Amino acid sequence: SVGNNKVIHSILFSEGSMKFNVAVVLAAAALAAAPTDAFARPFGVFSTRSGLKMSATTTDEVVVIPTTPIEGMRPGTSGLRKKVEVWQEKHYVENFIQSLIDTAVDSNGGKMLDTIVVAGDGRYYNDEAIQTISNICAANGIANIWIPQGGIMSTPAVSAVIRRRTESGGGEDGEGIAQGGIVLTASHNPGGPGEDFGIKYNEGLGQPADEKFTDTLYQKTLEIASYKTVADSPDIDLNAPVGTKYQLTPTSAVTIIDPFQNYLDALKSCFDFDQLRKFGSSGFSILFDGMHGAGGQFAKRVLVEELGLPESSLMRCNPLPDFGKCHPDPNLTYASELVKKMGLKSDGSADASTDASTLPMLGAANDGDGDRNLIAGAGFFVTPSDSMALICDNYEAIPQFAATGLNGVARSMPSSAALDVVAEARNIPCFVTPTGWKFFGNLMSSKESFDGKDYTPFICGEESFGTGSDHVREKDGLWAVLAWMSILSKANEGVSEGEALVGVEEIVTKHWAKYGRHFYCRYDYEGVDSDAANQVMDIIRDNLVNGDASSVESGDADIKFVDAVEFGYTDPVDGSETSKQGLILNFELGPSGDPARVVFRLSGTGSAGATIRMYLEQYEKDTSKHGISAPVALKDLADEALRL
Repeated sequence: SVGNNKVIHSILFSEGSMKFNVAVVLAAAALAAAPTDAFARPFGVFSTRSGLKMSATTTDEVVVIPTTPIEGMRPGTSGLRKKVEVWQEKHYVENFIQSLIDTAVDSNGGKMLDTIVVAGDGRYYNDEAIQTISNICAANGIANIWIPQGGIMSTPAVSAVIRRRTESGGGEDGEGIAQGGIVLTASHNPGGPGEDFGIKYNEGLGQPADEKFTDTLYQKTLEIASYKTVADSPDIDLNAPVGTKYQLTPTSAVTIIDPFQNYLDALKSCFDFDQLRKFGSSGFSILFDGMHGAGGQFAKRVLVEELGLPESSLMRCNPLPDFGKCHPDPNLTYASELVKKMGLKSDGSADASTDASTLPMLGAANDGDGDRNLIAGAGFFVTPSDSMALICDNYEAIPQFAATGLNGVARSMPSSAALDVVAEARNIPCFVTPTGWKFFGNLMSSKESFDGKDYTPFICGEESFGTGSDHVREKDGLWAVLAWMSILSKANEGVSEGEALVGVEEIVTKHWAKYGRHFYCRYDYEGVDSDAANQVMDIIRDNLVNGDASSVESGDADIKFVDAVEFGYTDPVDGSETSKQGLILNFELGPSGDPARVVFRLSGTGSAGATIRMYLEQYEKDTSKHGISAPVALKDLADEALRL
């Protein structure tokens, strides 16, 4: 800027082997008359009248790099996860992203995407990968590449940006309508050198890529011969002010966007923030553990800045590349510090040495990318399956559902049937799907994408600490926390000042008295050799699923083996079929004949080896037995399952 009269931009760009320095001098009158941001756009020059920060960048030529296929790039239930050193190998990120873009183009009718979000959970290698991915996106001709300030955004927030941000509503920090999102996360897996990194793709409605997409992507990784990138492009300052633009090619630019606003708008469409703010100042207290993941900064924005709760309500809410050396999985084992502060033992039972009256009313935690949640009361742990059933049964407390009710609910097959019981009593359609949020996405988008039945408003969840609704197309840890705040607020309407507030334990135990309790527990065998893990599944399949159930002898007179089935799923929306999703062993217990089951499933969320998960569930109507801890109640069932 020269005085107040002239704006001078110097741009270096290449054309063939020649380099040019271009000085563009714009008179003040021309600046006032021309459309905002119109100046020399082909050269990457932008006016500052709308608040955009000027970035003089080098627009170098697109180069094509020869490559060869790299084995092992088959995405799992939530993208591709590998040890970070694998991602750092030559051509690894480039091969995967080029294959991903080519697949996205195919699914877009052969047309290049116009706008895409690139964001991560802040784990180690996040920033470097964003730079690489941005160059590949630009070289392939994606016009608008949106990156959140800091490079960090929770997974549900990415979904909110894709769903809610439009060209007219995007504001000064980005044009276009996002057609997808590249999310850099390994979710609840550890981060840091020697740990995990991952990349997943969200499609145009904000939902995780379906199996057709990931199968095509994998096939392209086996056939790739080259990828495109931008040579010698400048580094993108991820901490630049919102609105900063970086012109990577004459037709492709990166814009730094606000990480929070679209997601905050989505939450405000679900909950009464004024009521929650009032409840928060009326004796309610919470302790939220961000586990040094992406969700922490969103929790601070919502719980502290919007709802007025004290900062002492937060712990570990600053994102760190290695998650502070913790395993960012919000369960009883890895959220041990929160669990202890909530007066709980590692098995979820109450610590009798703790005075519950001194504890926070609600305890909660998110995982690395902010999509999972742990819920606890003072000295009382709520299983994810129970949490989902409670939210369903108390939907009137949540403005998102209060006016119209629920048109559908769904759970993953390994989750307990607690949701089914509530849905049947409430006459709400209930679906049981394979593990993977993409299956819920189809149900939520039935009308939107397939002109089918509308199942929204919709609640869904998984036993692996994932809960969500149709406000986005991902599970959402912070949404679950606000849902529980809303339930507690509703339960305490009419409570006089000075009276004890109704807490989590009272709400859950009343629910059990009404519907019965589904005792539930999961045991993981981690880091198992993949061949050995498959052999275990084959033994169960051959002996119990395909065998004669009547010939199976019981090792416990009170636990009768009924049958075993292998779970498969036909999607009611698009008719697609998914097989081999887990082995279910069904039992009857004692004289009552109450149902019980054990599920064995191979997990697809690890980065190395295999994990065999064993899920135990048994139903108990007798309220006198509801106070038993789940591991104790399920011990005999576990022993019988392992014997078989």
